[in-house]
Amino acid sequence: MSLVKQMAPQIKLDQIISKQKECSLSDGTMNRTQFLNFYKEITTRPEVYFILVRYASTGDFLTVDDLLAFLESEQEISKLSKEEGLSLIKRYEPTRRGRREGFLGLDGFIKYLLDQELFDPKHQKVCEDMDQPLSHYFIAASHNTYLLEDQLTGPSSVEAYKSALLSGCRCVEMDCWDGPNNEPVIYHGQSLTTKITFTSVLHAINECAFVASEYPVILWIQNHCSTKQQQAMARYLKEILGDKLCSNFINGNQKVLPSPKSLIRKIILKGKKLAICLGELEGFVSDEECSGNISENNEKKKAKKDNSSQSRKQMKLTKQLSELIDLKCITFGGFLDIKENNRNYYETTSFEETTALKLIQGSPDEFVNFNKTFLSRTFPAIKRVDSSNYNPQDFWNCGCQLVAMNYQTRGQMMDIHSGKFTQNGGCGYVLKPMILREDYSYFNPASKESMPGVDPQILRIRIISGQNLPKPRGSGSKVNVVDPYVILQINGIPIDCAEERSKTIANNGFNPVFDESYEFLINLPQLAIVRFLVKDDEHIGDDFIGQFSIPLTCMKSGFRHLRLYDDTGELIPLATLFVHVTMIGKRAFGSYKRGMSLKKLKRTREYALLKTVGIKSIDEIFKATDKPLRNSTDLRDNVQIAIAQFKEMCGLAPSSTMKQCIKYLTSRLKGSSQTFSLSITSNDGYPHLEAIGGVPEGYKKSIGTFQSMIDKGRILLDMAPSLQEQLEQLISDAVNLQDELLLYISKESGIKNKKLMKVKDNYGWNIAVMKGQVELLIEAYKEFQVYVQQIHDVGNNITVAKAV
Repeated sequence: MSLVKQMAPQIKLDQIISKQKECSLSDGTMNRTQFLNFYKEITTRPEVYFILVRYASTGDFLTVDDLLAFLESEQEISKLSKEEGLSLIKRYEPTRRGRREGFLGLDGFIKYLLDQELFDPKHQKVCEDMDQPLSHYFIAASHNTYLLEDQLTGPSSVEAYKSALLSGCRCVEMDCWDGPNNEPVIYHGQSLTTKITFTSVLHAINECAFVASEYPVILWIQNHCSTKQQQAMARYLKEILGDKLCSNFINGNQKVLPSPKSLIRKIILKGKKLAICLGELEGFVSDEECSGNISENNEKKKAKKDNSSQSRKQMKLTKQLSELIDLKCITFGGFLDIKENNRNYYETTSFEETTALKLIQGSPDEFVNFNKTFLSRTFPAIKRVDSSNYNPQDFWNCGCQLVAMNYQTRGQMMDIHSGKFTQNGGCGYVLKPMILREDYSYFNPASKESMPGVDPQILRIRIISGQNLPKPRGSGSKVNVVDPYVILQINGIPIDCAEERSKTIANNGFNPVFDESYEFLINLPQLAIVRFLVKDDEHIGDDFIGQFSIPLTCMKSGFRHLRLYDDTGELIPLATLFVHVTMIGKRAFGSYKRGMSLKKLKRTREYALLKTVGIKSIDEIFKATDKPLRNSTDLRDNVQIAIAQFKEMCGLAPSSTMKQCIKYLTSRLKGSSQTFSLSITSNDGYPHLEAIGGVPEGYKKSIGTFQSMIDKGRILLDMAPSLQEQLEQLISDAVNLQDELLLYISKESGIKNKKLMKVKDNYGWNIAVMKGQVELLIEAYKEFQVYVQQIHDVGNNITVAKAV
C-alpha cells in the first residue's frame, strides 16, 4: 500500500484498500501478476476506455483502421495512410504483441492522448506577418521592470530584467536617477526601493535581449538625471549595446512605423527627445510624465489654453542622449489636438490605467483609430502600490500595443497576459486583428452587436477529467486529497466574456471525472483568451490548484490534454485536464435548423445591411452592392443548408466530414436485405451517386438529398468567382473615394464631431461588411471544393456497393 501511495499519491486510500482486497490472495498477499493487475485496476482511466470501445470494431483495442477512423472523426487528421497509422501504433503501444500485430490497447491509447496537447504546434513558431508597422502588433511589455515586489519598499534587481526578457517580454522600463560617482542608478524614485546601477542593467539586457526572441526590444528610459549623468548614460548605451542600438528608426521619407522584421535584433530607445532641428548641445523638454491626463469632455477647452514652455515644469536634456532616442514620448493633448497638429508617426504616449479607461468609456472609436497609427502604452494606476495588475484585455480590445504589466505579480491578470503571448512562437509580438488595423474599419469594443465582416465562432468545450491534481499550496499535511472543480473563463471583448463552473468531485485528485459540456458564442475569436482554472472546494484560504490560459485561435479541436501551471507560472508535474473541443462558424450552416423548409428559410434569411454615409457618390456605390450581396448570401446559404440536410439525413453532427457521411451510407448497405448496387461516379468532375436495383426508400431519399447538395454546390462553384470579382471591384471603387470622404470631413468641420465620426464609422462599417461577405463567399467556395475532393477520395478508396 505504501508503494502504491508513492507511485500514485493522489489516489484515495479507501479506493486502494478496496481494490487490494479484491486482488489479493486469502492471506492478503500478492504475487507479481496480481500486483500488476491491482495497480492497473486502480489507475485505469474509465473515461478513455469508453472513447476507445466506441471506435473499436472488435474487443477493447483499436486496429489500424479503427485508429484512422478515430483520428479523422475526432482529431481532424485525415489522409493518413495505413503505414502512418501503424507507425503511430508502434510508437505508442507498450506491448510487443500489440506492436507486432498492429493494434493499440488502452495503455497505448492513453499514452497517445497524453501527447495530444490543446495548444496548436503551428503557433509554437513565428507564423504571423511580421512586415506590418509596429502599431499593428500587441507587444509584451513590463512595468517598473526592476522591481521584485511592491512599489514602495521592495528590492530592485538585475535578475528581474533577465527574467522578463527570457520570458519573451519586448518592452522594459528603466527609471534613471543620479547616482554616486557619476554612475546613474535605477529605482522607483522617491520611494524606499533599493537601487541598481544603470550599467549592470544594460549588461543584463545586452546578454538576454534576443535569447527568447529575435524581434526588437524597446527600452523605455524615464530620464530624471542631470545633464552630466545623461552624458554618462549616452556613453554607456553606445559602449554596452553597440550595434544592437537602432540607428535609422526616424526617416524623413517614412510616414509609418517600421516593422518588427526590419528591426530584428535591434534595441529601440523610447523617451524624451529634443526637436530634430535643434543644433545646440542641450535643450529643454517637459518634465511632466509622458501621459494622457486630459479627459475628452474638456479637450476643446484645454486645446485653447496656453501650452507654452514657460507654463510647464521643464528639465534639461542633452543632445547626446536625445539623438539616441527613437520613440519620442509626448503628453497626450486629446484627439482633437492630434488632428490639428499632425502628430509624427514616431511619437508615443503612456496612459495611466484610469486615464485609459476614461478614453475607452468616452471615446472608444477614436481610441481604436488612434492605436491603428500610433504606439500607446498603458501602465497600472499609481494606487497599485502592492504591484497588483489590471485586466490587460480592456486595453487590447482598443488596440493598445504596450499594455505594461507587473511581471513580478502572478495571478489571473498575468495568466491572461502570459497566455496571450504564447502565440506566434512566443516572440513577444502578436498581430492585431484586421478590424483593429485597417484605416477604414468599424469597431466599437463596447458594442453588443456582432462585428461586421467577422464570422462568430461557436466554441464547445467538454471538461472530461483531471489527472494528478495536487493539494493547494500551504494546505498542510492533514489534507489527504482535494475536492476539485473547474472554472472555465472566456476573456475578450465584453460581449464574448463568460464564465462557467463545473461540479465538485469529492476526495479525488488522481482522476476526477467531471464530464460536463459548455457552449460559447465568440464574436471576435482573435481577441479571445480561454482560461481553465482548477480549484479545491474544501480548502480554506487560497484554493488555487492550477490553471492554463490559451488564445482561442491556438486551440486544437478534438480530444486534448492541457498541462496545468502553478501560481508561480511553473508547470505542475503530471497535472493535466482532459478535454474535448469543437469550433464551428455560426454561419457555417446558414440559417438551417432541423426540420425547417426551404421556403421558411428564405423568409427568415438574414442579409448583410449597409448604412447610409451621407455622401452621394459613395452611397451610390454601396447601393449598387445590394444585389450582389444578396446573391452571395443566397449562394452560401443554399449550399450550407443542403450540406446540413445531407448530414442530418445521415444522422451525423454538423461538424462531421463528408467522408464520414459517405462511410455511414456504406455501413448501412451491409445491413440491408434488398439487393442493389451503389457507386460513386464522376459527372463533369462532380461526384454522382448511382444506384442500380431495388433501392430502399430510405436510400432514395438519401441519394436525392446528396444530389441536391451537389447541384447547389455546383452552382456556387460556377457563380462565386464572378460574384467575388464584382464585389471586390465595388470595394475598390468605394476605397478609391476615401479622398472624397476626407475632403467632406474637412469641409464640414463646423458639424459636431460626433456626427462626422458617424459618417466615418458608417463608411468603415460598410467596407468591413463587404470585405467580410467576400471572405465568407471565398470560404464557402473552398469548403465545398474540399467536400467534393473528400467524396472522390472515398469513392476511390472504398467500394460503395452491394452485390445484385
